[in-house]
Amino acid sequence: MEDARVGLLEPPRRLPPKYFYDARGSALFDRICDTEEYYPTRTENALLARHAGEIMGHIRPRHILELGSGTSRKTRHLLRAREARECGTVYWPFDVCREVLEETGESLVEEFPWLEVNPLLGDYSAGLAHLPRPADGCLYAFLGGTLGNFEEPEALKLLSELAFRMSPADRLLLGVDRVKPTSVLQAAYDDSQGVTAAFNRNLLHVLNRELEADFEPEAFAHRSLYNEAAARIEMYLVAEAPQQVRVGRLEATLRFDAGETILTEISRKFTEASVTRLLARAGLAIERHYAPDNQYFSLLTAVPQPDVHDPVI
Repeated sequence: MEDARVGLLEPPRRLPPKYFYDARGSALFDRICDTEEYYPTRTENALLARHAGEIMGHIRPRHILELGSGTSRKTRHLLRAREARECGTVYWPFDVCREVLEETGESLVEEFPWLEVNPLLGDYSAGLAHLPRPADGCLYAFLGGTLGNFEEPEALKLLSELAFRMSPADRLLLGVDRVKPTSVLQAAYDDSQGVTAAFNRNLLHVLNRELEADFEPEAFAHRSLYNEAAARIEMYLVAEAPQQVRVGRLEATLRFDAGETILTEISRKFTEASVTRLLARAGLAIERHYAPDNQYFSLLTAVPQPDVHDPVI
């Protein structure tokens, strides 16, 4: 709740994207992934389908711990590749939505009877100190380009904390979106069916329920734009008329002018050089790099560098 207090009470207003992901938000995001315009999931999924066997054969993890697991759609490629080697695996899905974790865990055990699933409920952006540290080799999966939702200092802090936790036998499997033509990026975050707009407004439904607020979601428009200087998509909710909103749990009334915005998500885009620099600063070195012919997306495996000490604060 503190991040809502800090982000909402004074303009410019902003909220972390974790507020998207209740059960409805997760379902809407799955629909976004199926839209014609949203290339990231389709591209990353194809890379995993093509290379999961090689990745799992090389790493041979006893454990897979996934940050922001959602419905674990793409993770199934890794599990199928692991199953083909007839090796037991423990899967630790880590997510903010209890309902999605429970439903996904049940479906995974039904699909992979040999799999042990240990759901972890929480917010990885708040730190990793309470996560288990599995022995016998762990693959930490951070897929979907989610790293791009963090500002540079936050991304560095998260990655360096992860590197500090990793043993030499552990690996990070990271998916990052790449810089590409603005028209492609813009369309991906403003699809013609309006699914992304519904997903964006769903954040207000979550605030109404969790913070006892009285937002009118349809009184806010969805807007996305590509900030070329910062190499990132920015997604906003825009007040379409002057209005005020009571937020009970914050004991506050928010007043919006027409056109005033709430920044609900950033999605940074990387070059091969920029992601390599970021990982190196965090104490991680790229081991393998998979990308499609158009270089729209990167799937990387990374190892902790031997001189990793304390994580960046």
